[in-house]
Amino acid sequence: MASNPMTSAVRALSLELKNLQEEPVEGFRVSLLNESSLFEWEVAIFGPPETLYQGGYFKARMKFPQDYPYSPPTFRFISKMWHPNVYENGDLCISILHPPIDDPQSGELPSERWNPTQNVRTILLSVISLLNEPNTFSPANVDASVMFRKWKDSKGKDKEYENIIRKQVSATKADADKDGVKVPITLQDYCVKTKIQTPQSSSMDMADFYDDDYDLDDDDDDDEEDDNIYDDNEDSGNEES
Repeated sequence: MASNPMTSAVRALSLELKNLQEEPVEGFRVSLLNESSLFEWEVAIFGPPETLYQGGYFKARMKFPQDYPYSPPTFRFISKMWHPNVYENGDLCISILHPPIDDPQSGELPSERWNPTQNVRTILLSVISLLNEPNTFSPANVDASVMFRKWKDSKGKDKEYENIIRKQVSATKADADKDGVKVPITLQDYCVKTKIQTPQSSSMDMADFYDDDYDLDDDDDDDEEDDNIYDDNEDSGNEES
């Protein structure tokens, strides 16, 4: 018997938040927007060194559905962001946040879209990668996409796109100062040393989550056999990471 989806979401989000706060990942920091709810997070993304976004401090918000991780969260930039894959209102358009449906017109494969093995870490690392390598084939901001392609095709000689990005990066410094955040600008400062999570430990985390979602003892005749299986091998059957 499946448990309440909202309960599963709370457990998954609690685990992810705890892991990200205890073992930070380079490029971003996360916190709850409101301590009373796990379903809305505040995100700070640091611009990667040696890119146009170096020194940037971009704030965003993630909202999670009550059936997370089976449905994707939404992601909206609060900081002003001129980017081919960001709508005027700050909403991010990226494949990993799209439901895994078959939509030939989108140009995306279902495998490129959201699935429950994704998590906040994979989303934010994808966002950071997208900053420097936007998808210009299906842009959310057509003008920014055209401008980026001119900048790239001219090998930086057309400065319009670059000038806008650098201006926005400079504007984020006020937010960083207000929040008391020192933005890393060198690769050494940017890269955070974290404990290495082995595939086995990752599987155990997800096993804890999925084991409570489903009652493994529905068949009374197999209770003893099932108990022996899970006692001998707690990690079996959960290889997602």
